Amino acid sequence: MQKVVAVTGNEAVANALRQANPDVCAAYPITPATDMMQRFASFVSNGEVDTELILVESEHSSMSACIGASAAGGRVITATSSQGLALMWEMLHIASGDNLPIIMPVVNRALSAPLNIHGDHSDAMGARDTGWIQLWSEDAQEAYDNTIQAFRIGEHLALRLPVMINLDGFIISHSIERMEYLEDKAVEDFIGEFKVVNALLDLDKPKSYGPLILPDLYIEYKRLQHEIMSRVKGVVLDVAEDFEKLSGRKYGLFESYRLEDAEVGLVIMSSAAGTAKDVVDSLRVKGIKAGLLKPRLFRPFPYGEMAASLQNLKAVAVMDRADSFGGYGPVFMEVSSALYGSSKRPALINKIYGLGGRDFLPAHAEETFLELVDIAKGGGIKTIKEYIGVRQ
Repeated sequence: MQKVVAVTGNEAVANALRQANPDVCAAYPITPATDMMQRFASFVSNGEVDTELILVESEHSSMSACIGASAAGGRVITATSSQGLALMWEMLHIASGDNLPIIMPVVNRALSAPLNIHGDHSDAMGARDTGWIQLWSEDAQEAYDNTIQAFRIGEHLALRLPVMINLDGFIISHSIERMEYLEDKAVEDFIGEFKVVNALLDLDKPKSYGPLILPDLYIEYKRLQHEIMSRVKGVVLDVAEDFEKLSGRKYGLFESYRLEDAEVGLVIMSSAAGTAKDVVDSLRVKGIKAGLLKPRLFRPFPYGEMAASLQNLKAVAVMDRADSFGGYGPVFMEVSSALYGSSKRPALINKIYGLGGRDFLPAHAEETFLELVDIAKGGGIKTIKEYIGVRQ
């Protein structure tokens, strides 16, 4: 049985965190993630979880406390956004380098300057090389489901890695949607009991975390991090298979939407994918073979699998809700790398959209598809990187 509810994305993820019943949550509020942690704090005060809630003085301290609690042997969570994630930067590398499975929803928001509290992907894209697993969500349902699966993924004994669950600020975090909650007992059984590994507080078997490593061993340690990351895709798929049996909802490394016979396609993440799917459907009615690929697992990036899904298209637009100033968008660079080794690959263009919460409209998707149709017919690429929806 699943309970049908109408809730915001923040409320849905807070409920998933409640159902996981973590040992420790170290939190420092920042818009638009504040509401999520406020809701979780109410679960603590009402006795609905057995969590030790630690209120700290900054996001840097929040992640520091999470690292200490996880190293001590606890199931640990936090949440953040934007400048908060940026302030954690130093500690993110320590959490992953010490193999600490901290679970952290990130309510995606633009980075300053100038100050902007609305949603884009700049924060988590900036943290893509910190060694954290990254899952991305299209809506509240997927954010809830990703959060539940994140515990099984990050705590897997072959990984023991921290996980970010990304959801668009305000568009998902504060919008009310119809969705389905799993029963508490079903989530508890699915996630399972936390298995303590190398607990810092095991005084009979002393451990050391974060020791000094000089040049004679450092690169070997980092190669091992890469090797552990290479196991993530298999674990994600195994966990998704079990989750489908529990919920009836199917997840993979990414979602392919009408790509089987598509000639032109978009690669687009999170909430904007829902808008683009409607445009795909409308273009299909007009005889245009349009399709869409929505990334879910961004770190580690599924290069081979994505290349196999895109290589037979004639033209693809990779949509980025973040920018790499002086370069192409971060998703575009990954997709380009994935396709580089393919003997047959589509023409690629990059569109930067929706920065600072700017709306992504159906007209933007349709305009991009029509440009791809022209490229596919031999019209050639006029501009590889372009900003869409910009006022002239």
